[in-house]
Amino acid sequence: MAIKLENVGIAVRDLEATIAFFTDLGLTVVGRDTVSGEWTETATGLDGNHAKIAMLQTPDGNGRLELFEYIHPKAIESNPTRPNGIGMHRGAFSVDDIDKALEVAAKHGCRPLRGVATYGDVYKLTYLRGPSGIIVMLAEKLKKD
Repeated sequence: MAIKLENVGIAVRDLEATIAFFTDLGLTVVGRDTVSGEWTETATGLDGNHAKIAMLQTPDGNGRLELFEYIHPKAIESNPTRPNGIGMHRGAFSVDDIDKALEVAAKHGCRPLRGVATYGDVYKLTYLRGPSGIIVMLAEKLKKD
């Protein structure tokens, strides 16, 4: 089973200020959207999920950050994570077969938070709770290159 890191997602209080910070550091905005609807609820496990998102890319094209500002449900404030704190929002990984990837995850007691969603005709994706409570997104590209 092939797997590669797609992006790291970060929930933010102020999307525009966060974009400004990262673009000042040298990242480039490669996409923006506002997402909501059943597919987002299924993928994230959040009823009424609605968020503004931006995808940023490192200059070498190999690293990406997905920033999102929740419109609904209301974002939950938490204490800043310390370097030795366990957990993060999520890591996203592309896989060539989401069903096989979910079989592997299930062997570790990890299952989708709600189910597998389809984002347009682009991806099948899901969020699952991984080791130490880390949220992991798995995505299978539907249109093969």
